[in-house]
Amino acid sequence: MHDTADRPWLRSYGPDVPATVAEPAGSLVGLIRDAARRFGPRVALDFYGATTTYAELADQVTRAAEALRRLGVSRGDRVALVLPNCPQHAVAFYATLRLGAVVVEHNPLYTAGELDRQLTDHGARVAVVWDKVAPLVRDRGAVRTVVAVDLTAALPRAKRWALRLPLRRTRATRAALTGPAPGALRWADLLAAAEPLPADHPAPDPDDTALLQYTGGTTGAPKGAILSHRNLRTNAAQGRAWVPGLRDGEETVYAVLPLFHVYGVTLCLTFSMGIGATMVLFPRFDVDQVLDAVRRRPPTFLPAVPPIYEKLAAAARERGVDLTSLRYAISGAMALPPATVELWESVTGGLLVEGYGMTESSPITLANPVSPARRPGTVGVAFPSTDVRVVDPDDPTRDRGLGEAGELLVRGPQVFAGYWRRPEETPRALLPGGWLRTGDVVTMDADGFVTVVDRIKELIVTGGFNVYPSEVEDALRRLPGVRDAAAVGLPGEHGAEEVVAAVVLRPGAHTDEAALRAGCRERLAGYKVPRRVFVVEDLPRSQFGKVLHREVRDRLRAGQPPARA
Repeated sequence: MHDTADRPWLRSYGPDVPATVAEPAGSLVGLIRDAARRFGPRVALDFYGATTTYAELADQVTRAAEALRRLGVSRGDRVALVLPNCPQHAVAFYATLRLGAVVVEHNPLYTAGELDRQLTDHGARVAVVWDKVAPLVRDRGAVRTVVAVDLTAALPRAKRWALRLPLRRTRATRAALTGPAPGALRWADLLAAAEPLPADHPAPDPDDTALLQYTGGTTGAPKGAILSHRNLRTNAAQGRAWVPGLRDGEETVYAVLPLFHVYGVTLCLTFSMGIGATMVLFPRFDVDQVLDAVRRRPPTFLPAVPPIYEKLAAAARERGVDLTSLRYAISGAMALPPATVELWESVTGGLLVEGYGMTESSPITLANPVSPARRPGTVGVAFPSTDVRVVDPDDPTRDRGLGEAGELLVRGPQVFAGYWRRPEETPRALLPGGWLRTGDVVTMDADGFVTVVDRIKELIVTGGFNVYPSEVEDALRRLPGVRDAAAVGLPGEHGAEEVVAAVVLRPGAHTDEAALRAGCRERLAGYKVPRRVFVVEDLPRSQFGKVLHREVRDRLRAGQPPARA
């Protein structure tokens, strides 16, 4: 029996879910080694039908590690990965870790300026990148060696051959997948020439840093969250304990989440590999490609975001595609509408539950029970080995009562060590006793179920990606004629947020919404570009002159100008 006196959420656990998990003794590297030993012939990766077994994956990781070592990568060095989902991404991730080096994930949709800021901050000298974006990375920050990855090299032989046909459509497809990378080394060439890394090469320790994942945290501009092998491997173990119905060596997980996001890192690269699952990789979410894959290799577990569930369920029902192999699905990154749960479960017959996390916690800290006991509309209860509190946001030493709104604090072995080279920022997020401030206002009921009420932080979540208002505002302020700007999130379709901005022009300046959005597209990744831009005379401000984002958001939501003319 669980002790529920101080941890009411434990009474909501299923009978086979433990209150705590043993923290793994080894590093993340052990996940691939153990999977190769237990499930060597089993398919680890599926990329449009091209397969890699666990034995082959383990061999490629050791060869890639030796190739990186020859490029000068050693323990503690950062290696930048700028890759979509592909087999080479998984190999580069684990090869970097095998050397005791640190992975730094980057979105390949970033602009040159966005990449430059992060590359400069963490100082990686070696970057493994999609060849399409290699020119954006070369000579950025401290990068001196760029290794270019050709996605088409991982395709099945027939598909590679078809891309060589002199047809307009195939040329367009090939151009979307690969491009010239002048001055870069070729990933395939490096691996072909590399011997396996010597078995006695020192392995990383559990408390070594494994990943720097950039996030806005609870305040402002992106910064690197330091996640250790222990943090990430424990979170994978917590996830495994949460779903006792999973069968090691028998599951098929669809990686529609980007592997460069911490949600994809844990649910796909670590959790899935740890249970010997077959991971089906998609460079981007495309309904047609996913449904084609369902016919070839039916999925059993899907981590995703609400819009993906809604689109897949609707398309499968319309086209008569059988999704009943999907027993379990977990949703995160944004609120999960109950209507989406109902649609998904009616089409698949499986369960769809919502979870909660943040980059600083590797990321999962709460989830709904994977059983009929789940409560749509809540983000669930605390994970095994995880404690939660609801406190006064202005005085985190004071706890709120049941049902009372307050800031959510979490504590557990998955919580990060701090921010990279931001010693002043870490104490703002990590309180004494290891409590992580989430910046979210929540309520908790008598059974430990948590409901998110609002955000303290102004982070915008759109399409599952984090958008930091300061980045959007900085891009707008750099445009000719713009004096000031405020970016906020407003409800869009499928429960997601849309980036919306209000701008104040300089005296005598003239511009329009189309020009402002076009200027943003030159400086920001597409999902960060405001969907709507309103030109206003002024912005609401506090007595200290700070823009009141919540008032901007509330007025725009009500269809009013953000400030009186």
